Amino acid sequence: MVRLHVNVDHVATVREARRIDIPDPVEWAILAEQAGAQGITCHLRKDRRHIQDGDLTRLRQGITTLLNLECSLDGEMIGIALASGAEEVCIVPENRAEVTTEGGLNAARERQRLEECVPRFHAAGIQVSLFLDPDAEQLAVAAAVGAEFVELHTGAYANALIAEDNDAVARELKRLRQGAVLAHGLGLRVNAGHGLNVENVAPIVHLPHLEELNIGHAIVARAVFLGVEGAVQEMLHGIQVAAESEMEKERTR
Repeated sequence: MVRLHVNVDHVATVREARRIDIPDPVEWAILAEQAGAQGITCHLRKDRRHIQDGDLTRLRQGITTLLNLECSLDGEMIGIALASGAEEVCIVPENRAEVTTEGGLNAARERQRLEECVPRFHAAGIQVSLFLDPDAEQLAVAAAVGAEFVELHTGAYANALIAEDNDAVARELKRLRQGAVLAHGLGLRVNAGHGLNVENVAPIVHLPHLEELNIGHAIVARAVFLGVEGAVQEMLHGIQVAAESEMEKERTR
């Protein structure tokens, strides 16, 4: 079954709107774990717009599942990630002007920096994932620099659904499927995330070789109405139903 890692960044976004202590993303993460999340993800940005350094320390101390830290290739962020105690680090692009991450890392352009930092993470016992668009060149670089995982960027698929562009939806799903197959063939493990919610997650669950989904904003938004437990379990149920439907298709082929 595909694992669900819940991103708690936007709990901190709500807190930072008032610069006070609530809501606490660490308390929220623990509740998400109790509801069935198999991992917790957070993104410590250079501008500290949501998660703060102290949150990262308390998350590592407070949660009992795997901690996945998203960070850029900025030198300060790499140093923090190395000392974080996170089991996984996902290297992402970061633009201070963006509302959210706008696309995958250009691993080909950043190959030299990746070749320098990936061995440092491995020496610290940290597995490395690269957040990439499903592009053959980028996936090949991920394998060449020694990353264990790629996280396929599903934002273009999610945006095509919002735009009700059926041709673009089909095109993006094809790219994601081909990317997952290629990544697996290169020896990479496959995760996915960005822009996913309970309505659009099923086709992504069906991607070949998929191990893990990273979903944050949609779960935090649903928790406003359903509570943390309800929102996490709703997503877990959606993933389970999608996985079971795919298994049933395989049995009847």
